[in-house]
Amino acid sequence: MSFSSSKLLVTGAGGQLGRAIVESLLASGATDVVAATRDPAKLADLAARGVTVRKADFDDPASLPAAFAGVERVLLVSTDALGQPGQRVAQHRAAIEAAVAAGVKHIAYTSAPSPRPQPNGGVLDDHFWTEAAIFASGVDFTILRHHLYAETILMGASQAVASGQMFSATAGRGRSYVTRDDCAAADAAALLTATGRQILDVTGPEAVTQDALAALLSEVSGKPVVHVALTPEQLAGGLTAAGLPPFVAGLLVDFDVQASEGHHAILTPVVKGLTGRDPATVRAFLKAHAAALG
Repeated sequence: MSFSSSKLLVTGAGGQLGRAIVESLLASGATDVVAATRDPAKLADLAARGVTVRKADFDDPASLPAAFAGVERVLLVSTDALGQPGQRVAQHRAAIEAAVAAGVKHIAYTSAPSPRPQPNGGVLDDHFWTEAAIFASGVDFTILRHHLYAETILMGASQAVASGQMFSATAGRGRSYVTRDDCAAADAAALLTATGRQILDVTGPEAVTQDALAALLSEVSGKPVVHVALTPEQLAGGLTAAGLPPFVAGLLVDFDVQASEGHHAILTPVVKGLTGRDPATVRAFLKAHAAALG
C-alpha cells in the first residue's frame, strides 16, 4: 500500500533531517507534502517546487491547528530543545494533541534506541514520554528509533586524527552508526507505506567498536589514531576540563554509558526493508568525508 497521494506532513522541515525527509518524499512520488517549520521563509525553495509550507511552533500550541489541518499522516521529527528539561516533551505532546484533534490517522516519530525514564530528564527520558503519548493517543503509529548518526563521528574526528587519540567510555561495545540520509529515506518510506502500530530500530549494517573506528580513521586519514578506553567518570572529567558545559558533557557521557550497556549495538534490516537499499557502512561514510578528517 502507498500513501503517496495522501496529505503528508513533516515537522521540523527546516532542519537537516526534516528537509532530507521532504526531499526523499518528493523523489518517491509524494504529491501532497506539507513542510512545517517555525520559519516558513527558510523553505521558500520547497514552496516553489509545490510543497505546502506551514508555520508550526510547538511552543505555541495555538499555531498548530492550522498547521495540521487536513493532514492524514504525520512524521514528527523530534525537536532540538535539549537545554531545558521538560521542554521537548511538552513540545511533542502539543504536536501529538494537535494531530489527534486534526484527525490524523498515522503518526511516525523519530526516536532513539532503548528510550527509558531518567530521574533528571534527558534525551532518553524525552523520547520515552513522547512515545508514551503517541501510544496513548489511539492513533496508529510507526516509531523510528534512529541509532547514532554517522555524522556524529565527524564532530571529533579531526581532533582525533590531529592528536592521534580518541577517547570513550563504551567498554568495548559497538555502535550501529547510520547516516542521516539513510534515516531520512527510511523515515520517508515509512510515512508512505507503514500501517498499523510498530516500533522499528533504524540502524547501520554493523556494530562498530571504538577500537575499530580508530582503525578506520587511521585507514582513511593515513595517520595513526588509537582509541583510549576510559571510565565514565574519567570521560566526564576530561570533557569538563576541555571546557564543555556540564550539560553537554553529561549528555556525551550518557551516550557512552548507553553504548557500554549494548543499546547502540542493535542491528536490523529496517533501512533495506523500507528503502530497498543497503545502509552505508562507516568506512564508506568516512571515505566520502575524508576532507573533514584533516
